[in-house]
Amino acid sequence: MKQDELKSNLQTLERKVKLLLGEHRSIQEEVVFLQNENDALRLELKTREEQVSDFQNKIKITKIVSNIDTEDGEASELKRKIDDYIKEIDKCIAHLSK
Repeated sequence: MKQDELKSNLQTLERKVKLLLGEHRSIQEEVVFLQNENDALRLELKTREEQVSDFQNKIKITKIVSNIDTEDGEASELKRKIDDYIKEIDKCIAHLSK
């Protein structure tokens, strides 16, 4: 009778250990998934921060261009060049974003 009881207890213990191992494996997989997701989100955040910085620079340049007196011939030429540069920078940013 004692051996049967010990066998039963041992089987119960083995079953519980297997369940715990399965749960541990599942949690490890979830941790890896969440770490990968976290890395991807950090990369996306960095990209967005760079885009915001680029847009802020574009806004600063636009303000400078709009403050230039357009009556002077040289100023209007400068304004045109700066506008061209802004367009070229926008193209580069769009190309890099792909």
